[in-house]
Amino acid sequence: MKQEIIRKGFVQLGKLMVSIGEGKDWQDFNLGVTKDEYEQLQVIVNRQIAYNGWFTKENVQQSLFALGSQLTEEKLVDWTSNYTFTKKPKSVALIMAGNIPLVGFHDFLCVLISGHKAVCKLSSDDKTLLPALVGHLITFIPEIKDRIVLSTGRLDGIEAVIATGSDNSLKYFEQYFGKYPHIFRSNRTSLAVLTGNETKEQIELLGNDIFNYFGLGCRNVSHLMLPKGYDLNHFFEGVFSHSNVINNNKYGNNYDYNKTVYLMNQSPLLDNNFVLLRETELLFSPLAMVHYHYYESEQEVSAYIEKYKEQLQVVIGEKYTAFGEAQCPKLNDYADGFDAMNWLSKL
Repeated sequence: MKQEIIRKGFVQLGKLMVSIGEGKDWQDFNLGVTKDEYEQLQVIVNRQIAYNGWFTKENVQQSLFALGSQLTEEKLVDWTSNYTFTKKPKSVALIMAGNIPLVGFHDFLCVLISGHKAVCKLSSDDKTLLPALVGHLITFIPEIKDRIVLSTGRLDGIEAVIATGSDNSLKYFEQYFGKYPHIFRSNRTSLAVLTGNETKEQIELLGNDIFNYFGLGCRNVSHLMLPKGYDLNHFFEGVFSHSNVINNNKYGNNYDYNKTVYLMNQSPLLDNNFVLLRETELLFSPLAMVHYHYYESEQEVSAYIEKYKEQLQVVIGEKYTAFGEAQCPKLNDYADGFDAMNWLSKL
């Protein structure tokens, strides 16, 4: 199948995803679906929270918009022009995580647009969104149907594996899939480096990097590096617009639990009634908590980033990725910084 055909199918799917992500009503057939089909997709989006309490309507729409926005003809051509693809398609297993909506979509896109067959093992926490999108993709490109397998059970006939999970999952991945060419991913998180000169608007954008998807993604900031003497009231004032995060029962339960545990252990905490701040150099923080520590020089910042480079997904800050952009990855922003497309092109 020609890549141009696959690309055009994803471009059409992208238009649909963006429209749903923006919360728009059906306008016309330019989206490639009927009004009934469009409204059915809206129903699936709205029902996600019944399957997974973290998947609010807003979170699912945000994911659809962020992913769909990358599926333009110009962006796809620019991205794929950097690779030479195989003419011998292989069956690539995709073991998908379910921490945020459609977190495995980029891998799915990479496998198909590189000419391979995607054998997807869906997460039990996210098992309806991708099938709904695949149904429309097959409508746009009927001949791609034989290159997509969706499963929640055993994977058969695979020749390569891309697996995403926790640190504990790595042993499982190695045991069952280590014999195949593979990409195995485990826990990562993100860091923000502040200078003290940030505006309130920039801190509010940093709040997006922390609280979008309730902090469940590897691109969510879990640690702040602050210049010595930084006034944390500036941070609390800037992120206050995100206070409604506490109204989600799952997030609120994590907030209450962690607050109780740390107070019982007499661990010092700062609290603004929707997020906890703990001073420590530990990179990873529990849900509803952000770690922070102070630095005195740029050398300290560089040393910290170097120390944890294998566990960092994104670094946010004036000299790094812009505030508010953590959850807006481009097509070439690969998980773990590993070029999956280059790997797929050489299978």
